[in-house]
Amino acid sequence: MTWYVLEYHLVSYRRIWRSSVLSSFVLPLLTMLGFGVGVGAYVTGGVEGVPYLDWMVPGLIASTAMQIAIGDSTWPVLGGFEWQRNYFGQAAAPLRVSDILDGHLLFIVFRTLTSCAAFLVIAAAFGTMHSWWALATLPVAALVGLSVSTPTFAYSSTIRSDSYLAILFRLGVIPMSLFSGVFFPVESLPDPLRWIAYALPLWHGVDLSRAATLGTAPAWPVLGHLLYLGLWAVAGWLLALRQFGRRLVV
Repeated sequence: MTWYVLEYHLVSYRRIWRSSVLSSFVLPLLTMLGFGVGVGAYVTGGVEGVPYLDWMVPGLIASTAMQIAIGDSTWPVLGGFEWQRNYFGQAAAPLRVSDILDGHLLFIVFRTLTSCAAFLVIAAAFGTMHSWWALATLPVAALVGLSVSTPTFAYSSTIRSDSYLAILFRLGVIPMSLFSGVFFPVESLPDPLRWIAYALPLWHGVDLSRAATLGTAPAWPVLGHLLYLGLWAVAGWLLALRQFGRRLVV
């Protein structure tokens, strides 16, 4: 039954995919050009022994996964309960709450993978990939997407107005994007902020992606990164499932 929900989202997306090109591809590309090429020209010596563009791109891929996943887990989820109310229509069919939730999450994984794959191709054209392990950034991106989308699903399903989503972006998404090692090493942060960065899921995706594209060892063990991201995904899924059940099961 989960696959029917995924099919619904794919059919809906087929009609509107052009509107997502800017947010999912063009803006990250412009960021790569602006920061990596523009600012990178003034970063003499590069970062950690590699050109700044090459160092920054894998972090930007992970950040793109995070932004796509959270963007598709906020207004669409809120709308599914409050505006279009399509979740209630799906719940009236012979679908379980877990089918509704998992089908939507699979669509977000699809969106994350396609956006990051397109970005990876462009980044490779710029010569920023140093290893065939760069392909591993795609499953990492999917895991990053799940680790942030599941708790966002739980949050979006508890609110009744999109004014609360602005709080999420201002206090969560923007700081996480800026201070998770995407644009500069987290080691340059003061100790308290550095440990906050370590606690957020994006840094773990950035570290794994950077190790993959540069062909180096990550700062933390790979298994530790994967388990931590998986913990975020599972905990968020349990919270989202409970909240979806409260709203959809009468």
